[in-house]
Amino acid sequence: MNRSQQKKAAWFWRQPTWLHQRQPHRLRQWRHPLAALVLLIALVFTAVGLAQARQQGQEEGSDGYVIAGQLLDSQGQPVVEALVTAKMPAEDEPLTETESQEDGNWALITEGEPQAGLAVIVQRPHFQTEILELSPNDLAELRVTGTFGFGEIILQRQITAGFWAATLIFVAVLLIIAFEKLHSTTAALVGLSAVFLVSFIGVAFWPDLFIFNFDRALTYINWEVIFLVMAMMIVIAVIEETGIFQWTAFQAYRMSGGRAWLLVLILMAVTAVASALLDNFTTMLLMAPISLQIGLAIGINPLALIIPEVLASNVGGISTLIGTPTNILIGAHANIGFTDFLVNQTVGVVAALVMMALFVLWHYRAEWRKQSGGISPALYQMLEENARIEHPNQLRKSAIIFVLIITGFVVGEQFHVVPAVPALIGATALLVWLKPDIHRMITAVDWTTLVFFMALFMVVGAVQEVGTISFIAEMISRIVGDSLVMAIFVMVFGVGTLSTVIANIPLAASMLPVADFLSLSIPGAQTKVLYYALSMGAAMGGNGTIVGAEANLVTAGITEQAGRPISFVAFLKVGLPVTYLTLIIGFLWLLVRFVL
Repeated sequence: MNRSQQKKAAWFWRQPTWLHQRQPHRLRQWRHPLAALVLLIALVFTAVGLAQARQQGQEEGSDGYVIAGQLLDSQGQPVVEALVTAKMPAEDEPLTETESQEDGNWALITEGEPQAGLAVIVQRPHFQTEILELSPNDLAELRVTGTFGFGEIILQRQITAGFWAATLIFVAVLLIIAFEKLHSTTAALVGLSAVFLVSFIGVAFWPDLFIFNFDRALTYINWEVIFLVMAMMIVIAVIEETGIFQWTAFQAYRMSGGRAWLLVLILMAVTAVASALLDNFTTMLLMAPISLQIGLAIGINPLALIIPEVLASNVGGISTLIGTPTNILIGAHANIGFTDFLVNQTVGVVAALVMMALFVLWHYRAEWRKQSGGISPALYQMLEENARIEHPNQLRKSAIIFVLIITGFVVGEQFHVVPAVPALIGATALLVWLKPDIHRMITAVDWTTLVFFMALFMVVGAVQEVGTISFIAEMISRIVGDSLVMAIFVMVFGVGTLSTVIANIPLAASMLPVADFLSLSIPGAQTKVLYYALSMGAAMGGNGTIVGAEANLVTAGITEQAGRPISFVAFLKVGLPVTYLTLIIGFLWLLVRFVL
């Protein structure tokens, strides 16, 4: 094989779609050395045969000329599913065509010797059409080597009617959720339906209204998030039945000796830890009812216990992958594991909780001074009875499985196992071991939340598809320049401020592509610090108003049913100061951890 042929064969074997890149996985399955040797010899003969066949084809002038390249957008992200065609000027039909892959790479194989005037046309909705003409020198290289590469090709965004349609729909969904005109899941489904109406019916009247098709929409759903949340919901549903949370809350009262100021600190600590191991939504669902009973029993406003618990749950969950829904989103998107969150967030979270506790003690100081006649023996006995662990054997088995799941999160990171895998295995093992009513366990899964996630992923995907997120990322990039400190500040305080009025889950989902771009373009941001900043901003900002986080809304619903509604203003008076105090602490910690 001469040098030209060697060069050409090497080029082909570097391409991701060829046989050789799939073989190492198969080779690992061959344990016997002789079998591995036979397979290796077969691969060598296949490579030589392929090179000889292509050489013979070129000598006969029949086929084998390859033109390749990589498509990127202005932010350096791969452009997928772009239609790439090779055409001659005088012909209507293309010589050949292909689509760009997940990494933006494409390769065209043309038949016959390339002629003058050969051009490559790149077309993709929401991008300007790119026409790449091969110069005489390019054609000469293609004829000699059989291959020609354009390298990286930057496609420019194009603002179409679909851009404005997707953007308006997305903004409308956020406003509907913020002002509680519809349930968040309903709002997301309405937005998704509007996107499909525009894409499938609106285009009949105005083709530029096209956003994306159904298959493309499905690619934006992060199934790792869906299965992780579903599995953890099953696990939590089993643990919830044991009564461990009610027992813990009652023990907190016993430890406090009836002193309200000490009780609130213990309850905040318990809630923060529980939120880190479960999630803030479920934690408040379990802690709020018994906190109501205890607050009324000792003669103080129970909201002085419950509101600090909500604040602690939103902040405490930041320290782990499964602590908040936003962390689950961020972790799955940016490949940040359980240990990563624990190591890089915990110190900042603990410092923020200390600052929060000091403010809570000051804000509710009048409540702590209230005198109570104490709890009657009958009432004490009732609280103790309600806080009994009813199924100790179930609790023991659940604890074992839960510890194994957490261990799976930590160990799985070393072997590139996504967290959804140990979560699903653990949930299944728990169902097999305890044999609970499977229909009741499946019903315990919050399918409303899962549908919300899926619809939201596709709505956010629509604004990614048309380029809205790209324009936002470029605007922020111009503001922060090359300053990592400024980028962290914008992520923490910008997202934190928006999260006070916009539900933090859709906000975090929409900001992930922005964090992607800034992480690639700003020196020093490759440590994933901006994803941690997004995590802190979204979760801590959720404490600003009662609509800032789902845990807030769930708790408000529980207290309202008990005749103790949480007003918007009452929550704002304590939540907004806590938000900015904790955001300052979080920002300073990220500077210490990643910059200083």
